Parts: sequence; structure tokens; C-alpha cells
Amino acid sequence: MCGRFTQTADPRDLEQRFGVTMPDAARQGRFNVAPTEDVVAVARSRDDGALAGRTMTWGLWDKPVINVRAETVLEKQGFRKLAALDTCRCLVLADGFYEWLKSEDRKQPRQPFRFTVDGGAPFAFAGLCSRGTVAILTCAPNPLVARLHDRMPVILGGPDEEAAWLHRDVSEEEALAGCVSLDAARMAVAPVSRQVNKADPDNDGPHLLVPEPDEPAAESATPSLF
Repeated sequence: MCGRFTQTADPRDLEQRFGVTMPDAARQGRFNVAPTEDVVAVARSRDDGALAGRTMTWGLWDKPVINVRAETVLEKQGFRKLAALDTCRCLVLADGFYEWLKSEDRKQPRQPFRFTVDGGAPFAFAGLCSRGTVAILTCAPNPLVARLHDRMPVILGGPDEEAAWLHRDVSEEEALAGCVSLDAARMAVAPVSRQVNKADPDNDGPHLLVPEPDEPAAESATPSLF
């Protein structure tokens, strides 16, 4: 599952990395992107097929469809139709995502952890989009993410994998073949502030990446799990 993520990279770095001009939504760092909010994506234009940076709403068809299981896309007609169209396969840009550890004390809030790739570099989730809305594909977790959750977002491995996902001349089966879990060796994880638990557009900022010193869940979980 992917229910919250970060996109804090400088827009100029994103433009250099993904080769497109970024929309205005990329002009501000985001440390707590939540469903129904705007996300930054790269997708093909229906007019000329050119790749462009776009702003989309997280939640496919304005419904609570924020994640789609990569393994079952071909089994569901609506999702399969999107996967078959190169204009409906897109990249959702990020530089981290969150998962949570339940506290042994049920009275205590869950402890959030942030996963990053290649030392915090920007990366792309595989997404399916339609009418300005988008969902992020998920897959079986790698060993690192599996310590916290039984699913993880499909993180495309780099420019080659991103190009393959967006390619105009591949079938939906060929495109989905690359939607697999990222190598755990490329990822890192760290506890963050419990304030991340609040999904609110105003609850944002770099302070969310710093765990409070009095968070026992973070201190006790980190050595044993990670």
C-alpha cells in the first residue's frame, strides 16, 4: 500500500531528472502528500503524445482508489483499459513514502517510518491516470518494506524502467511486466515525527522528518526491525 508520501526535491532537479517542465504544484516541497491532494506526475499528452509535467488529483476518478494492485490490473476491465493506453500510464514523482508500525500499547499512536531510495534521490511510482486523477500501483513488498507492510508501491528502477512503462508501442502485459518490487539494497528507512499521522494540507514541512525525542516507539523499533 502507499497512503502517504513526500516530494521535496527542487523543481530544477526534477526537470533535469525527468526531462520535462514541472507544473506549478512542484514549486513547493511536500512532506506529507495525502489522498485527494494534488500530486506531480509525468504523462503523455492526448494531443501530440509528448511527455509533460502535470498536476493530478490523487484518487482515480475522484474516488477513494488511491492504489491499484499491479497483479490484478489485467483482471479488471476498467484498469486494463487504462493500462493499455500510453496516455493513461504515468509517473507519480516522489522522494519517499511512509508506512507505520503499530505500538504494543494500543493507547499509543502508530509510529511512522519514511522509506527513501538511493540516498533520498527523486524517483517515480508507476501510476494509472484518467481525467486528471491518478492511482499508484502496488506490488508485493521487498524484504525491507515487508517488515512493516505486506504491500509496497511500484517504484520504477530508473530512466530505462520509466521509459518502458510510458512506451507508446508496448502492450499492457509488457508494461505491467516491469511493475515489480524495487531492490531493497537501494532503499533505506528511518522513523519520523508522529505528526505525520495527521493527514492535513496544513500539516506539512521538514519538521515532519524529525522524530520527537520522546517517541519510544521509534527508539525501540529501529534496532529490532531495521
